[in-house]
Amino acid sequence: MSSQKVPSKLVSIIACKCPRCRQGKVFPYSSLNLIQFSKTNDNCPHCGLMFEHETGFFWGAMYVSYAFSTLIMIVFGVMGINLEWSFTKIVSILVPTILLLTPFLYRYSRILLLYFISPNRHFDEKYL
Repeated sequence: MSSQKVPSKLVSIIACKCPRCRQGKVFPYSSLNLIQFSKTNDNCPHCGLMFEHETGFFWGAMYVSYAFSTLIMIVFGVMGINLEWSFTKIVSILVPTILLLTPFLYRYSRILLLYFISPNRHFDEKYL
């Protein structure tokens, strides 16, 4: 057992860390790097876990991202209707919001896929 403090799951998810060791970065670049925000490490730089354990694994993240985008659209739609905004105003706010959030939606859909849907991707203290 390691003497290091075990990072919490929530903090590790927010920081986009490996689900097994919660130390290594899943993405080599910042989400603010608009050119390379989508680059994902093949393996964890700390414990060596292979993130994409089968070809096309991250295609499933597309559905998670779709759910995020749909939730945002529903929130804006309900808010717009309650505030009596025109359809044009709702769309003119919604489209740039989705575009600005794309790097975050992309990353967190992959992270949630790794943490909650992936088999054999559970935290193991021996990798601390």
